[in-house]
Amino acid sequence: MDGWVGPTTSPPPLAKPQLPQTALHPNPHRRPIRSHLSLAHTLHPLYFKARPNPLLVFFFFHLSSSSPLPREPSRMEVATMAWTAAVAGVGLVYWFFWVMGAAEVKGKRGVDLKMGSITDDKVQDKYTQYWSFFRAPKDTAATAADREKVPAFVDTFYNLVTDIYEWGWGQSFHFSPALPGKSDREATRVHEERVADLLNAKPTHRLLDVGCGVGGPMRAIAAHSGSKVVGITINDYQVNRARAHNRKAGLDSQCEVVCGNFMAMPFPDASFDGAYSIEATCHAPRLQDVYAEVFRVLKPGGLYVSYEWVTTALYRADDPAHVEAIHGIERGDALPGLRHHDEIADIAREVGFEVVQELDLALPPALPWWTRLKMGKFAYWRNSLVVRVLTLLRIAPKGVVEVHEMLFDTAKHLTLGGETGIFSPMHMVLLRKPADAASDESK
Repeated sequence: MDGWVGPTTSPPPLAKPQLPQTALHPNPHRRPIRSHLSLAHTLHPLYFKARPNPLLVFFFFHLSSSSPLPREPSRMEVATMAWTAAVAGVGLVYWFFWVMGAAEVKGKRGVDLKMGSITDDKVQDKYTQYWSFFRAPKDTAATAADREKVPAFVDTFYNLVTDIYEWGWGQSFHFSPALPGKSDREATRVHEERVADLLNAKPTHRLLDVGCGVGGPMRAIAAHSGSKVVGITINDYQVNRARAHNRKAGLDSQCEVVCGNFMAMPFPDASFDGAYSIEATCHAPRLQDVYAEVFRVLKPGGLYVSYEWVTTALYRADDPAHVEAIHGIERGDALPGLRHHDEIADIAREVGFEVVQELDLALPPALPWWTRLKMGKFAYWRNSLVVRVLTLLRIAPKGVVEVHEMLFDTAKHLTLGGETGIFSPMHMVLLRKPADAASDESK
């Protein structure tokens, strides 16, 4: 042989040196890029089969170069997170109870809820008694004995609901048609000022508010017309609330509130130039009794405007859904049975009034009055949570939760009544006491 001949097969290639992780990644706490691409492929299997999304690509590459591996937080970090959570919790409670807890700036706040003049230990019992009485609304006025009980239970009702109404709705306990570009408060004020305009109210007039509540309409009408307004409510707690609001509004010299039954009012004959009732006379077992009293205290020629709760021509007594909706409204609003719309004018004539005008203000072109109920679902949820927390903390008395839930259920029936057109809370009648009527006439 000329020389040494090596093996006929080539020697194996030299092994490629393995670099440490720190050589590939200067920061050992950085994850490799490929691991995140694999994660992306796992989470989004269609990602690599579709057009690349630049934002997603940026996200995963940025994550690969900046996301540290999980580690235990330090004590300082734990303390910081705890304090942050505590501050956020306090802020949330403040927002729930004080910022969002009142419908109006000058209204009730959640932490101030009371059940009228009912002591805390009696709220649950009073609610149970109320519910038992109005469970079958049409039966509450079936006999004279039952009719005599209605005023006391209406008083109980307003002890239970006045603060909740004022907190969740405002100082005017009634509905109004929605107005384009207007807030609920503005629409309410327009609805109230219409009363003053229908009465041709003047600064020299003395008007009667029949069933004034806490005086929201009274203050609006007094401010709009300049008239002096006297309100009557059966609930003593509402009297005190109305007087307090009158003072805050600077109208206490123009607005007066008395406690009494509007079916037996403590006023002399022919002592008012005009009168009105806004969704209040529906609590009377017999509308004749209220209208006769208004007729008595009006001066001859005086006008009376009333917004009545009624069933409409669309209501069918043989339709179970209609019946349940109306009974739901009656149960949840202390009503001894709603009247049909075609009864109102006849009752007014029966006691001696002349019917000047009759109109359902809920009919088109008026916008829905129930919109506010539907738009308030978040507020109902929030208020329900607040009420439960307040009851748990014993800030609100036991029984408030049940009352709030009753009102929430009633709101659903009211909404259904509005949507189906079977119910109207603003059937308006404008009545006049004849100029030659005897001032001492009573029916």
